[in-house]
Amino acid sequence: MKALVTGGAGFIGSHLIDALLERGWEVVCVDDLSIGIRENIAHLRESASFTFYEQDICDMEKMDIIFTRERANYVFHLAANSDIQAGSENPTIEYRNTYTTTFNLLECMRRHDVKKLFFASTSAVYGDAEGMDLVEGSCRLEPVSYYGGAKMGAEAMISAYSYMNRFSSLVFRFPNVIGPRLTHGVVFDFLRKLREDNTRLQILGDGTQSKPYMHVRDLVRGIMLFVIDKNTGEGVTTYNIGVESQTTVTHIADVVCAAMGLANVKYEYTGGRSGWRGDVPTFSYDLSKIHAAGWRAEFTSDEAVKTTMREVVSCKR
Repeated sequence: MKALVTGGAGFIGSHLIDALLERGWEVVCVDDLSIGIRENIAHLRESASFTFYEQDICDMEKMDIIFTRERANYVFHLAANSDIQAGSENPTIEYRNTYTTTFNLLECMRRHDVKKLFFASTSAVYGDAEGMDLVEGSCRLEPVSYYGGAKMGAEAMISAYSYMNRFSSLVFRFPNVIGPRLTHGVVFDFLRKLREDNTRLQILGDGTQSKPYMHVRDLVRGIMLFVIDKNTGEGVTTYNIGVESQTTVTHIADVVCAAMGLANVKYEYTGGRSGWRGDVPTFSYDLSKIHAAGWRAEFTSDEAVKTTMREVVSCKR
């Protein structure tokens, strides 16, 4: 099998590429390095089964050339603006990097008769639905962030292209994913801030925001299980994937400080229920569908945070 992985120099994408190569796949990585970094894929430079293109997916002509040259038979689409806070300040980032990249990729698949797609979606498509039973296909999608809206639009376009072109599309809706090679998110931000000033830490919101945090190894294991061992069939198959537990922002701060050997750090809260407008402070969703299909997370949310900090502090890539 030959995979084309967009966003492959990013946090999740680089871990997925490692797993694909370990299973004997050839991998073509496409990344414009706007969020991803070369260091995440540097260890693959000498692999005969790995090819890297530094390329903007929004350039349809260049992507058409890559599809013609590489003739991949499975597309893994992870390229997006994964920094939701940055997207909240500039919605054109989401339109271009999250929605347009998806449309261009689907059109290239149509032109080159590629039938299999994995799409990295998000729990953000559900919006601020605290207390609701969030089950795939049976609840309304009402995103409150530009990121969630762009992902929802991308899911809709995948549905249309899958029907019109007989694609087999697998969609996973992620929660917060953490682990080594982080490029953004609360753990990354806390590390950066404390390295600049280890006496104080600004925490957006009131610190009670509580969300599921999932380790990247659990996520990649889930992707590989469904891509290789499960037959999703023609059309779109969607799963919530995540953990049943949650972790508060203040607890994450405590774990980060402890892992860095810092004591008496002063926490400075900006206040408010959310960290920023469009942030969903608390959520959990139904995981019964993916559990019934044979996948469960190995790490709880708290375990994922602690494991990530051990890995990051020890510089494991």
